[in-house]
Amino acid sequence: MEKSKVLVVGGTGYIGRRIVRASLAHGHRTFILTRPEIGLNIDKLQLLLSFKAQGARLVEASMEDHRSLVAAVKQVDVVVSAISGLHFLLQLKLVEAIKEAGNIKRFLPSEFGIDPARMAQALEPGRVTFDEKMEIRRAIEGANIPHTYVSANCFAAFFVPNLSQMRTLLPPKEKVHVYGDGSVKVIFMDEDDVATYTIKSIDDPRALNKTIYLRPAENILSQNELIAKWEKLSGKVLERIPIPSDEFLASMEGTDITNQMAVGHFHHIFYEGCSTNFDIGEDGEEASLLYPEVQYTRMEEYMKRYL
Repeated sequence: MEKSKVLVVGGTGYIGRRIVRASLAHGHRTFILTRPEIGLNIDKLQLLLSFKAQGARLVEASMEDHRSLVAAVKQVDVVVSAISGLHFLLQLKLVEAIKEAGNIKRFLPSEFGIDPARMAQALEPGRVTFDEKMEIRRAIEGANIPHTYVSANCFAAFFVPNLSQMRTLLPPKEKVHVYGDGSVKVIFMDEDDVATYTIKSIDDPRALNKTIYLRPAENILSQNELIAKWEKLSGKVLERIPIPSDEFLASMEGTDITNQMAVGHFHHIFYEGCSTNFDIGEDGEEASLLYPEVQYTRMEEYMKRYL
């Protein structure tokens, strides 16, 4: 079967650049939407040129120009969006373009985190992330666009080397704050593996109109297990300081909206277990079972670069 032609929207972003690399590595003709709004961002421009040198095709279009979006979409079979959270609702314009073009076999909107369909009771102000993702889903399904949603859970770089401490990306040296008793199970994913599973799914009929959950068994860990892995690697025992749920939620008070959103998300993940507290139903599939050939990165391997 001929592999689909893939358009990546947001191809210079944190996960988008990885999706571009995975698409190229798996032999797809890969197109990257380039927007005039890139302006004077030299790093993004150099990244785009490096992808072009690897065989990607750059397609210029603007979210503010419907005709250009339709023209871009008509050149491919699959659209993968990796637009950042600040701009989720721009995808409504992408949905309209896909609907008019009428040729897209699969659309993967920008999700790649916790499944928003299971976050109806999420705390303010962080729930806006889930609400906007659900608004995009309703638009996709209302337009009868074939789709796949990817729930990748927790990106390792933001949660693993720092042992899930807020406001740092580096390993703690002496003390580590533990959420509750540290026993809630969480799913951590290498970002390159997220991209690989995403690209694996785009031509797979088993993933059509379903949510693909990234839940590789060895990456389902409690915070205590994560800390223990780091202690074994580093040879250092950390002082563990437990934070009760109510105390953690109280840390929202009087802080800026960014911190309030982060606290809410961390509470859902580490106290409520929102990535693991449900069974995958008929509307979903588990990626590592669909694609057992993918040699996903275990978190102890991920941590080694931080020693």
